[in-house]
Amino acid sequence: MASSKEYLDFILDQLSEAEGISFRAMMGEYILYCGGKVVGGIYDDRFLVKPTKSAIQMMPDAEKELPYEGAKEMLLVDNVENRAFLKELIEAVAAELPAPKKRK
Repeated sequence: MASSKEYLDFILDQLSEAEGISFRAMMGEYILYCGGKVVGGIYDDRFLVKPTKSAIQMMPDAEKELPYEGAKEMLLVDNVENRAFLKELIEAVAAELPAPKKRK
């Protein structure tokens, strides 16, 4: 099942206070970036983020789910109504990730 553009728009609106949020459509799903770093995505109308230390600390009871077959587990964000929480979460995840590699 592919994700809907409406759910993507909802999540992007909820993340509108965070700096540097962008997305890319990929095979019916959406990859989310913060400051050029892949922080998570929208998969089957679920908002999933990378399981960094800060994400695990902020969501200790979050379910681990596979975004798609063969992928690494990610954390399901179920508190999508809280804009302040989402901003803090996304920025904390991005801060822990390495800078994107330069393409040749």
